[in-house]
Amino acid sequence: MKSPDKTVRLLAAAITAFLLAACSTTSRLPEGEILYTGVKKTVITPPEGEKVASGVASQIKGAVNVKPNNCLISPSLRYPFPIGLWVWNHWNEPKKGIGKWIYSKLVEQPVLISDVRPDVRVAMIDRMLDNNGYFQGHASYSLVQGKNPRKASIRYEISTGSAYNLDSIIMLADTTALNRLINESARRSAYLRPGSRYSVDSLKQVRIDIANRLRNKGYYFFSPEYIEYLADSTITKGAIALKLDLAANIPSWAMKSYKVGRITTVINRNSGTGTPDTFRTDRGTVIQMQPSHLRRKLIPECIAFRTGKTFSVRDMNRTQTYLSRLGIFSEIDISAVPDTLAAEPTLDIDINCRFDKPLEATVEVNASSKSNSYIGPGVVLGLTNKNLFGGGEQFSVKLNGSYEWQTGSHRGKSSVFNSYEVGLTTSLAFPRLLGLNWVTRRRRVLNWTRITLNVDLLNRPHYFKMAQFNASYSYDWQHSRYVNNSLTLVKLTYTKLIHTTHDFDSIMNANEAIAQSFKNQYIPQMAYTWTYDRNYHSRRTLNVQLSVQEAGNIFWGIYRAFGHKGEKELFGTPFSQFVKGQAQVVYGQRLSRHNIWLVSRVLVGAAHAYGNSSEVPYSEQFYIGGANSIRAFTVRSLGPGSYHAPDDQTNGYFDQTGTFKLELNTELRFPIYGPLHGAVFLDAGNIWLLKNDPARPGGTLRAKTFWKDIALGTGVGLRFDISMFVVRADLGIGIHAPYDTGRSGYYNMTSFGKSLAFHLAIGYPF
Repeated sequence: MKSPDKTVRLLAAAITAFLLAACSTTSRLPEGEILYTGVKKTVITPPEGEKVASGVASQIKGAVNVKPNNCLISPSLRYPFPIGLWVWNHWNEPKKGIGKWIYSKLVEQPVLISDVRPDVRVAMIDRMLDNNGYFQGHASYSLVQGKNPRKASIRYEISTGSAYNLDSIIMLADTTALNRLINESARRSAYLRPGSRYSVDSLKQVRIDIANRLRNKGYYFFSPEYIEYLADSTITKGAIALKLDLAANIPSWAMKSYKVGRITTVINRNSGTGTPDTFRTDRGTVIQMQPSHLRRKLIPECIAFRTGKTFSVRDMNRTQTYLSRLGIFSEIDISAVPDTLAAEPTLDIDINCRFDKPLEATVEVNASSKSNSYIGPGVVLGLTNKNLFGGGEQFSVKLNGSYEWQTGSHRGKSSVFNSYEVGLTTSLAFPRLLGLNWVTRRRRVLNWTRITLNVDLLNRPHYFKMAQFNASYSYDWQHSRYVNNSLTLVKLTYTKLIHTTHDFDSIMNANEAIAQSFKNQYIPQMAYTWTYDRNYHSRRTLNVQLSVQEAGNIFWGIYRAFGHKGEKELFGTPFSQFVKGQAQVVYGQRLSRHNIWLVSRVLVGAAHAYGNSSEVPYSEQFYIGGANSIRAFTVRSLGPGSYHAPDDQTNGYFDQTGTFKLELNTELRFPIYGPLHGAVFLDAGNIWLLKNDPARPGGTLRAKTFWKDIALGTGVGLRFDISMFVVRADLGIGIHAPYDTGRSGYYNMTSFGKSLAFHLAIGYPF
C-alpha cells in the first residue's frame, strides 16, 4: 500500500506533467519545421574607427523585424504566456456556435523559421549595403536553439566594410536651356557634393527634386526617369566618380517648356446639367450651370494660373487647394492639354468642379469626457448650409444634450455627482477674414470669420440650475505652416442662476468670495490665442499655446470717461472686469521605433479681478485634479494652496478653485497589443489664490510655502485607441497631498487604499 505522501507526490508529478504537456507550443508543428521565437540579436560591425550611418542601421533592423508569436514591443521581447499558440496546439476548432467564435478570437497560427526565410533577409541586407555604398559588406545568420530543438531565435551578423563616397561629379554639357536648368537644380542639392556617401535612395531623391523643379519651370511632361547616373568605382579606390546624363529616346514634347494658354472653368450642379452661364475674367472663362448660387468673384480668386505665364505644377496644386478649401465641391478635376495649333508650346487648362449638396444634416451619438472628469453619453443634432451667400459661407444650427457623471474618488469616497446639460448653438462662418486684410496669412489654408450665438442650460442636482447666454465674433487664421491664431474680437456672456438649493445657498452665505463669483453678471470679453504646433518627422512633437483674455475694460473705460463712479452695470446687471492669461507647452519624444513616447506638459495660468469686480467669475477660475490633470486626486479636491475642506463637508467642491495654477505632467506611452496601449505617468501641481480669503486659510500663493503646496501623484493607465476614438482608464496613486493629513514626512497619504483614484475618460489627457 502506498503511503499518503508518496501518493501526493505522484499526483503532483502527474498534474505537473499534464500541465507541461498542455502548455506545449510545438506539439502540432509539421515535421522538420522550427518555431520562430524572435531575433536573438542583430550585430552590425563597421571597420574600426568608423560608424554606420543611422539610416542604414535602421534599414537593416527593419529588414529583420519579423514579429514572432506573442510579440511584446520588439522581435526580441515576447509575452510569457503564448495563449494563441496553446489554443492552436491543443484545441480542435469547433464547427459552429459561440465556441467557433471564441476559438477564432484566441487562436494564433505559429510563425515558423521557414516563414521568416532568414536566407532571403540576409540577401536583402546585402542589397541594402550595396545601395548605401557599403560594397564590401556582407550579412549572415545563425539559428540559436535552446532546450527544445523545435524552437529557435535568429542571430544576424553584418560586417559593413568601409562606405564608398562620391569623389567627383560631372554635370551635363552646357548646350541647351534644359541642360542648364538641370545642372542648376543638381548643384542646389545638398547631397551631390564630393565626400557624400554613395546612396541609391539619395540619388533617386535628387532625380525627383530636379524633375519637380523642371515641372514648375514649364517642363510639365518631364519625368525623373529621364535622368540617369553613370557611376565608376575604378578610377579612385574606395570612391565613386559620378556623371549626370540624360536617358536615350526622351520624347521631344518632354523636352519643351510650356506656357499657359486658354483657362476654362466649368461649375456643374450636383444633379442634372442645367443652363450654362458664361462670363470672362482675368483668370479665364467661367461656365456656371444654372440655377446655382455662387458669387462671380469667388472662383477667379481661387485660380492661380495666368494666360501667357510659364506653366507650373505648383500653380495647379494651389488651384486645387484653393477650390477644395471652399468646402462646396464634391469633385474637382484639373487637366493640362497641349494646344497643337499654338505657335509656341502651350498648355490649355481645363477645370471641372461639381457642387456638393448644400445642406448637410448630422446626428452624433457619443460619449464625452471633460477636463473636470465628467463623462457620459450625449447626442448632437446638426444642420449646416455650406454655401449660404454663394461664397462658401457655412451656417449651422446644433442642438446638443448630455447626461454626465463624475469619475474618480473624492476624499476616499466615490464621487457621484450627476448632471445634465442642454444647449443650442448657431454659427455663421465666412471662409475669409472680414475687415482684417492687414493680417499676414497663408493662402493654402482656410481662414475664418465666425459669428456665434449660444444658449446653454446646466443642471447640477442638489445645488443649482444655471443658464448661460453668449454671443461672439472671432477670427481664426494661420500665418505660417506651424502657427495658428485665434482672435475673439468680442464675446458677451450672461450667466444667471435660475434655481438654487438650500445646500448651495449655505455655501454662498458662508463664503462671500465664492458668492461674488456666482452672482448674475455680464462678462464682456476679448481674447487672443497663439498656437505653435509641429511634428518633427514623427520623432518629436511640440505644441505651445499662449492665451490672454480681458473682460470689462472697454466698458469700464467708457463709464469713467463720462464720469460714472461706483459699480457699473450693463443692461441693469453688473459686468465683470478681470484679466486672465495661460501658457501651456506639450513636448513629445519618441524613444524607439516601436512607438514608445515620452510626453510632458507644463501649464501656468493666472487671473486677476479689479475695478468693477472683486472676484473672477466662477466659470473663469482655475481648478485642478481629475482625469486630465493630477490623476491621483479627483477634480476640485486640491487647493487652493494647503486649504482643505473638512472631511464632513460634502459640498467643499465649490471652495476649491483659485486664480493661479501650476501643473506639471509627464507620461510614458507604449503599445501593448493591437489597439491596446499602456501608460505610466507622474503628475504634480496645485492652484492658489492671488487675493487672501480668510474663509480658506492657507490658500494664498506664498514663496515660503510654495513647494510644500505642490501635490504629487503617479499611476498607470490603459488606452484603447482605434484612431478616431480613444477610451482611457487611469489609476492614480497619491504621493504627497498639500494639506494636513495627520501624517508627517513627504509621503503623507493616510493609507495606500485611500490614495487611489480611478478615472475613465475619452481621449488622451494632453
